[in-house]
Amino acid sequence: MRSGQFTWQGQTISFRPGETIAAALAGAGIGDLGRDGAGAGLRYFCGIGACQSCLVRADGRIVEACLTPARDGAVIAALEPLA
Repeated sequence: MRSGQFTWQGQTISFRPGETIAAALAGAGIGDLGRDGAGAGLRYFCGIGACQSCLVRADGRIVEACLTPARDGAVIAALEPLA
């Protein structure tokens, strides 16, 4: 059973209760999270918030997708546009 939906790069993503942004994106088959300021690719790596490789913009704030709970109605975007 799905509990909510958020928007990722204009695409609607559903999530289960308790899922993080990263878990919901992974469940939707999304692994490329954009680019950092130096142009390096951002994607899931450690899953515990130590590496900051999963940074995304959630409702205007930069957050770690692996630690941030998915929120119904949120707007999530890559830090830099996806190529």
